[in-house]
Amino acid sequence: MTEVLGRGNVPAGSLIGASAPDRTGIVHLGLGNFHRAHGAVYTARAMAAEGGDWGIRGFAHSSDRVVAPMRAQDNVYSILQLTEHGAEAGVVDVHRDTGVAAHDPAAVVEAIADPAHRIVTLTVSEVGYTRDSASGRLALDHPDVAADLVAGATPRTAVGMIARGLEKRAASGEPFTVLSCDNLQSNGDVTRGVVEEFLHAAGASDDVLSFVAGSVSFPNGMVDRIVPKTTDEHSRLVRDLLGVSDHCPVPAEDFTMWVLEDAFAGGRPAWERAGATFSNEIEAYELVKLRLLNGSHSLIAYLGVLSGAPTIDVAWGRDFVREAVLAEIRDDYLPTFTPPTGFDVDAYVSQLDARWRNPLIGHATTQVGSDGSAKLLQRIPEAALSHLRRGGMPHHLALCTAAWIACVAPPRGFSPDPLADRIAEPARDRLAAAVDGATGIADHVRRIMHGGFFPEALAEQEGFTARVAELLTAITRDGAAAAAADAAAAR
Repeated sequence: MTEVLGRGNVPAGSLIGASAPDRTGIVHLGLGNFHRAHGAVYTARAMAAEGGDWGIRGFAHSSDRVVAPMRAQDNVYSILQLTEHGAEAGVVDVHRDTGVAAHDPAAVVEAIADPAHRIVTLTVSEVGYTRDSASGRLALDHPDVAADLVAGATPRTAVGMIARGLEKRAASGEPFTVLSCDNLQSNGDVTRGVVEEFLHAAGASDDVLSFVAGSVSFPNGMVDRIVPKTTDEHSRLVRDLLGVSDHCPVPAEDFTMWVLEDAFAGGRPAWERAGATFSNEIEAYELVKLRLLNGSHSLIAYLGVLSGAPTIDVAWGRDFVREAVLAEIRDDYLPTFTPPTGFDVDAYVSQLDARWRNPLIGHATTQVGSDGSAKLLQRIPEAALSHLRRGGMPHHLALCTAAWIACVAPPRGFSPDPLADRIAEPARDRLAAAVDGATGIADHVRRIMHGGFFPEALAEQEGFTARVAELLTAITRDGAAAAAADAAAAR
């Protein structure tokens, strides 16, 4: 029987970067695959270059699916790097404690308040910021947020835990950084906004508010690495490559990118020595990621699901999907922003092509398509409005919107491919309620566009709503490929 991976039997030459010291300097919320393949790897390599007390105390949100095997393995795990040419594996050893936030939220609050910790990083997904989809502000009427705001309550949301932790930390006055690693435009500004809204709504003291305003930084940043769900095949590959069993390996592509503002109130690891970029052009880098990669990824996923493609590489191999996405990049996304200085767009799009066609990644279209009600807010409205306000029509952004609706809120009489049932969409019930009684596809789309799922500024663009309805009609009548041909013909 193969020995289980642990700190005492890390295979020679397999350690990525350095092992962390026992002392922890970073708290992490959202202990999933992405953090373990991204921020944790950069931290390990930064400590190998310059040292530092940057061990990580990590918390999963509500499940011990990752925490239990990590604890059983002394919190070490492997990264299985997958390329078109094969696979290689290495081991990460930077987490010194792990837990589940929902099981012990007080531990999260205390960890953030602990002066020894200087950074909290977040990978809680767009949904974890509990924002109102129409206004972008903290959803004060969300049941979990409302419960967290009650004096003396144990917080259950990520925002509530951070806010209550900062409230306690204010007593020490030790500076701190809250670093979002999620796919949100201006993610640091967004995080500061919801945390400060929470504190104001909770009646925090002036001393606490002054501490957060003056001694807590919220840098903006852009993260990029494709990290699919772990399968039994990934575990088998790790066992073959390393000679040990890992019950929580992380599969990942070889591409990785991290761009940050250098605004860390309490110090930071030497992440630049690990390949991170510190830049004053964060917004431009964010838009490259959110639009060219994430926005395109959504269109691949929904067209793929509608045409029965289980993975991104299979969907990308279909000519109509590829042509639609490249047209979306060229016609709908690139005209809406200025890339960073010296950034080679053509080379980046070529990299995207290689990443999306990689068959070893096996990134499920249903995984990429999940949480669309939150993700599309970052990927469609501003880009679409950029065209609409100049009298243009972003046909492929309308196609992506129509494809999302077809997957998660299909009009009466249309049944998408069974893959659509696997898409995790937190707004399904609200979407179903919004379209209940719709008199046709045009009314179906109008109810969604005006139902609080998109900003009112986009909902007011009746031409866009009508175009989404036309493309949804094409999907329901003739299929996703026909709808993509319609969008292409209208350019």
